Amino acid sequence: MFRFIYQKQVKIFLKIVFWFIFFIYFCYMVNILFLSQYRMNDPQGTYNIIPFKTIHMYIHYYDHFNFTIWFSNLFGNILAFMPLGFLAPLLINKLDGFFKVFLLSFFSTVVVETVQLVFHVGGFDVDDIILNTIGGILGYIVLLLVRINLNHLSKGKNNFTDM
Repeated sequence: MFRFIYQKQVKIFLKIVFWFIFFIYFCYMVNILFLSQYRMNDPQGTYNIIPFKTIHMYIHYYDHFNFTIWFSNLFGNILAFMPLGFLAPLLINKLDGFFKVFLLSFFSTVVVETVQLVFHVGGFDVDDIILNTIGGILGYIVLLLVRINLNHLSKGKNNFTDM
């Protein structure tokens, strides 16, 4: 009985820790996506609705870009949304599932891109939607791998999929 109570306390503690991490992540993303100084203030609003146009540009003309710009536009978008795919299913059980994480990542990015365009704090780029969605999915895959490893290590003593 004490073991059950201890396990429950650990799960509650981890849930609080994950919510705290998510809050920090959310604040960081709001700052990066909407408030940071490098965000352009374009009164006309820029957009790209041609899939893979920006991705192709960064891959094909990689030598024309500063490494930081190149890396952040290709891999930064993926890395930025991996925590969403990892944390959301841990925090909200109804978001646990490949398709649900796909939809969450996709629609979250559509909202971000639209807000950036409307408020002129960045442009709308369909390639960002693609890369960010991939990031969310990869984050979920990492979560699945962590769960598998934790369950394997515990040899069935604890059920970590309920986290």
